[in-house]
Amino acid sequence: MAIRNIRVMGDEILNKKCKEVTEMTDKTKELIEDMLETMYEADGVGLAAPQVGILKRIAVIDVTEERNHPIILINPVIVKQDGQNRDREGCLSVPEKVGYVVRPNKVKVKALDINMKPVTIKGEELLARALVHEIEHLDGHLYVEKVDGRLYNVSELQELEENE
Repeated sequence: MAIRNIRVMGDEILNKKCKEVTEMTDKTKELIEDMLETMYEADGVGLAAPQVGILKRIAVIDVTEERNHPIILINPVIVKQDGQNRDREGCLSVPEKVGYVVRPNKVKVKALDINMKPVTIKGEELLARALVHEIEHLDGHLYVEKVDGRLYNVSELQELEENE
């Protein structure tokens, strides 16, 4: 396993649509392990393959405090969404920035797991936000396209919220 470099906004690969994964290879398993290690090392809650320079429809997510319940998504598709939730959002590919984004409060996603078996993931609140965020990466989109208002420096927004 290895920590991979995370591509940042401005890198063209982040704006490209990813290709579906048709078979699980040792190389793809290694990519998934590297993505998990990279996400945990960077203290993120999700990471999509294009963020490490690979145009495959793969994302990993772990929103638990324990950081030991990873969700691996291959070829994920949102099949249902409900409600709205406006909250702060950041991204490992947009370091030190944060903005408010409106996302569905609940989502249902169909995907394949690491064994290429169908799975259905239902998420609410933070998990729903992470699922939509990572799936959008696979279609070449960054959250900054959906920011409601403006993009803040992390320290600036923390200061504003402390003074409210």
